[in-house]
Amino acid sequence: MAKIGVVLATYNGEKFLSEMLSSLVMQTRPADIIFVLDDASSDSSVQIVENFSSKLPIKLWKNSVNTGHRAAFSKILEIAKAELLPSDLIALADQDDIWLPEKLEILEKTVFCSENKNPDLVFGDANVIDAKGQIISTSWRKEAKIIESLSLENLMTGYTNLTGCLSLFKVSLLEKVLPIPEDVFVHDQWIGFCAFLNNGYVAIKNPVIKYRLHDDNAIGIGAKHIWKEEICKNLKWSKLLLNQMNSGKFEKKSVYFLKDYISYLENRLTRFFLPEYFMWAIKNSKHLYPHVRKPFKILLRSFISILGVPLLEKIKQKK
Repeated sequence: MAKIGVVLATYNGEKFLSEMLSSLVMQTRPADIIFVLDDASSDSSVQIVENFSSKLPIKLWKNSVNTGHRAAFSKILEIAKAELLPSDLIALADQDDIWLPEKLEILEKTVFCSENKNPDLVFGDANVIDAKGQIISTSWRKEAKIIESLSLENLMTGYTNLTGCLSLFKVSLLEKVLPIPEDVFVHDQWIGFCAFLNNGYVAIKNPVIKYRLHDDNAIGIGAKHIWKEEICKNLKWSKLLLNQMNSGKFEKKSVYFLKDYISYLENRLTRFFLPEYFMWAIKNSKHLYPHVRKPFKILLRSFISILGVPLLEKIKQKK
């Protein structure tokens, strides 16, 4: 029977950490090992984790200096990979959520379900809660307008439908994932992309956690970005993927699209208006904004997409 390892990176999480760890205690399919890396917390996070060591199979590592979200998860995943077999499973955890009791049981059964054609990764939905633990939505997928099935081109433009804390994946996938590149904004996105290129991933409708939204969220609806930051983030992501072309997993049409997309983003950062990209945006609307279906909205979105950052910033200053 495959082991399940839970991977958790903590940083100043004392406010919600006890509640999260308590939900691991209540799992109907208990984790076999819980890998925790504390990223140089200045609060009581380490003490809280240590207090749960009699209730949970915890292995704790501590960073002497804060390295950041991506680096911390990359390090603890390297540790988990070294201690688990390729056929074992990993569940990612965030320090501020609450797992539903059947989370690991449901996801483990889905991974090994013959109907799912042996995917590398499965992920569920979530109930959304506020800082006080009150449910504000019964579906994170619906709340965040997440599309269950995305194309390779969608993923190339920065879309992702994977939230790491909702997932369970095979340790063998880490051969593709690690080390997590520095230009990756969030580890979830990179893991999902690697799974897509390998044996794929499967979304199920079952809620598996209570996903907490609060003022300190690093990602999610609570995270705030502006036009220029989003474009720069997507440009870094797409250039990173272009460097992966030697994997042999990309068709020529996808490579051509990605190169056009990179050129488009670079022009959008420096120019006021990009009329030559209007028809290109309409033609590639299903890649650029897959959640937009109606023709009028596609036209409107395509027009907005050819407005450059200098023009958008000037409009914003006049308001």
